[in-house]
Amino acid sequence: MSRQISRTPLPSFAANRIAALPEAPHARHTGSMPSLRLIATSDLHMHVRPYDYFEDRADDSVGLAALAPFIAEAGAGHPCSLLLDNGDFLQGAPLGDVAAQAYAEGARDDNPVIAAMNAMGYDVAALGNHEFNYGLDYLSHALSYARFPVLCANLERGDGTPFVPTSTIITRMLPLGDPEVETPLRIGLMGLLPPQVLQWDRSHLHGRVRVTDIRAAAGKAAAALRRAGADLVIALCHSGIVGGSYREGQENAAGHLGSISGIDAIIAGHQHLRFPGSREFDALPGIDNAAGTIDGIPAMMPGAYGAALGLMDLALAHDDGVWRVTGHEVTILRLRDLADGAAHAAADCPARAAILSVTEPDHARTLATMRAGIGHTRGALDSHFALLGDNSAMELVAEAQREAALALIDALPDQDLHARDLPLLSAAAPFKAGGRGGAQYYTRINPGPLSLRDLANLYLYPNTVSVVRVTGAQLREWLERSSGIFRQIDPQGPADQQLLRHGFPSYHFDVIFGLTYTIDLCAPARHNRDGILVAPEAQRITQLLHQGVPVRPEQEFLVATNNYRAGGGGTFFGGMPAPVIAESTQMVREVVAEHVRARGTVSPRGIRNWRFAPSSRADGSALDVIFETGAHARGREPADLPLTPIGAAENGFLAYRLRLSQPT
Repeated sequence: MSRQISRTPLPSFAANRIAALPEAPHARHTGSMPSLRLIATSDLHMHVRPYDYFEDRADDSVGLAALAPFIAEAGAGHPCSLLLDNGDFLQGAPLGDVAAQAYAEGARDDNPVIAAMNAMGYDVAALGNHEFNYGLDYLSHALSYARFPVLCANLERGDGTPFVPTSTIITRMLPLGDPEVETPLRIGLMGLLPPQVLQWDRSHLHGRVRVTDIRAAAGKAAAALRRAGADLVIALCHSGIVGGSYREGQENAAGHLGSISGIDAIIAGHQHLRFPGSREFDALPGIDNAAGTIDGIPAMMPGAYGAALGLMDLALAHDDGVWRVTGHEVTILRLRDLADGAAHAAADCPARAAILSVTEPDHARTLATMRAGIGHTRGALDSHFALLGDNSAMELVAEAQREAALALIDALPDQDLHARDLPLLSAAAPFKAGGRGGAQYYTRINPGPLSLRDLANLYLYPNTVSVVRVTGAQLREWLERSSGIFRQIDPQGPADQQLLRHGFPSYHFDVIFGLTYTIDLCAPARHNRDGILVAPEAQRITQLLHQGVPVRPEQEFLVATNNYRAGGGGTFFGGMPAPVIAESTQMVREVVAEHVRARGTVSPRGIRNWRFAPSSRADGSALDVIFETGAHARGREPADLPLTPIGAAENGFLAYRLRLSQPT
């Protein structure tokens, strides 16, 4: 389905020109030639206002309102520009959770991020996978307020009809030669999202929608747009860029769209990285991480959370009635670089003021909700050393999940009596543990009062509780996949080898409570960062025990986890759903809140159920590795870890030397 619309360019805020914004790349590259400027955000994750709800303070380093002056400046005076969003805008911050809860309680207000995007003047957006976290009804309600088309070419309802438009064509008028004569430029756009959304949000989507392969859908949509008269075709692909051969149904497929006939530019996302620029894209076949191309096609990925803005300028030629791209330039502008010296202009930006105004009621409601007290904790809940076995940030979640799972198991029908007798474990991950989030991205809750803000800091996502039935062999594979967050350490290698793979999301580092085990860092990881099995003979998980007894491959267990993991999220279980025997509609965060309220005060026990296997150099001398954690880790070091502080690293993290030659 394609619908043609004509829209005017972004309003000019020339009076608010910001000196910090670099000279428009197209001016350097294209001269007087006509050009199209694409201004893009991706993975906003409900970061609308410049505010950190987890820390309860203003934060001008993120948010659409903080970007607004620079978006306005990027479009000011340009005769042909489009403002685009590449998906994952609806969920990811407490502002979104509170809005969804208000909807569940009967409110039918405009969604705050949609209201902000309307105020900013977006031309087109694409759906991302996190748009479905609150269910299809809520998504439809939120999109009903959008004054711009929201697209997805590989999503359809169960009856085969599109859930949203697959594509659209926007017409812009450009002068050619005679400035008094303008020629129409018809710009076709499509949206694409990962097929894995069917697994990740199975409870909301099963039987209601279908998702097809990204690459196949892109080819079909590009051809349809060309037939409908599009002069250029832009793919808004909420999917990442990875190396290797393409696999049907691949999650991160944007890096394989450059070879599709008819596509002129690609906006990627999902990975929360910057392209061009992020080192993860170095040396990938067909990917130019300097010029910003995929198989020669202009491409960009504009980071996440409203902390960066993507600009792509396409130089155009018009010959014999046909438009074509003759050159390009891509720039990723980081807010932290732009904001210096620009605060005065930001305060006067009409778009920023409009965003703050239309979202003020939601902001006030979110603050009131997040600040509500629910109990106390006698111990700190901290994730700075979660990747070294300090489980305080996960222990409370695991216990609450297990308690909820017991109630679900008790309600099983009589034919599942055998399942009730199986050992029950609980899996939890440290959601905020640095990595792509940076040196400030950690949970730190001090002893004392607990609020809903603290629980949101502890558990970021609107996941629900699921109970899966697995074998001992599957448990081992589960932990092997998790242990991929660590680099392989060479006992004969150089000193100060890095321990962590910072590109590995910490939410894929599951700790399974109820087991004890060790991780051998000298063994290679069985899986790569994306969960693909790359070393079938490798085995990092050793001494895997349940109640002091080795776990047998055929032994059966129940595990309390979340619906994302149960659905195969993170390519656990080979990317397929695990056998779910019970599931709840209650969010994990609500389960944890009820757990705390019922006790009034919780006392983290400091459960340490896994350790690194002791390792030494070949000559028997000590083997040390470098562990990097958050800048606020100093003074929070667990007493039982052999750590030596080094100091601040160039990347902003705090570095420690960890000795592996003794049990950790």
